[in-house]
Amino acid sequence: MARSIDERFYHSSNWTACRNSYMSRVRGICERCGGVAEIVHHKTRLTEANYRNPSIAYGNANLEALCQSCHNKEHYGNSDRRERYTTDGAGNIITFPSAE
Repeated sequence: MARSIDERFYHSSNWTACRNSYMSRVRGICERCGGVAEIVHHKTRLTEANYRNPSIAYGNANLEALCQSCHNKEHYGNSDRRERYTTDGAGNIITFPSAE
């Protein structure tokens, strides 16, 4: 997913309202393991070609509440690692220690 979708979509008031509504609907419970959900995951990954489609971007059938561990497993396989890299304003890589 392109960074521009992140910024335009995930910071929008429409997504925030959808995310909050969905989390409330599932009572904040991870739909895979029953833990505490932290993320509303899109089952069909958003792309430049589909993120404007309301059924893909906001439809309950394409959403899933996940805890951090289940979300990591979805994206990284059985690994329970967290994303630990970012960049500063100059483009230098910053590494964060594992939050485990």
